[in-house]
Amino acid sequence: MKPLIRSLILISSVIVPSLGMANEDIVTSAHPAHIATLAASCAACHGTLGNAVISGSVIDAVALAGESSEYLEQRLLDFRAGTRESTVMHHHAKGLTLEEIHQLALFFSSQKTEAAVTPVPQKFKVMNHE
Repeated sequence: MKPLIRSLILISSVIVPSLGMANEDIVTSAHPAHIATLAASCAACHGTLGNAVISGSVIDAVALAGESSEYLEQRLLDFRAGTRESTVMHHHAKGLTLEEIHQLALFFSSQKTEAAVTPVPQKFKVMNHE
């Protein structure tokens, strides 16, 4: 009886959660939100919608917005093949399919270029409350 109960629990743990899911809850590579989701992960280095803020630091990333799709696609393919040096981009590009690379290049090339505004450093007055 124990193996039967274990089997039922295992089966129900897979089937029951999937009953409440709709098709639009699952983002696959064919889903329009898939490329936007991938592009959002680029924002940490390349800025929102590919509009990077250049701060003069050692790890500045280039802006992607408004670049030609051919240029962007070739750079990603170079990173993927390991023929272009980078610190982390080769890892990202190797995880992309050729179609995802193509779609990301189209996505960023269609973005409007915005002027980057570097935040002005702020000085805070230290107050002692004794």
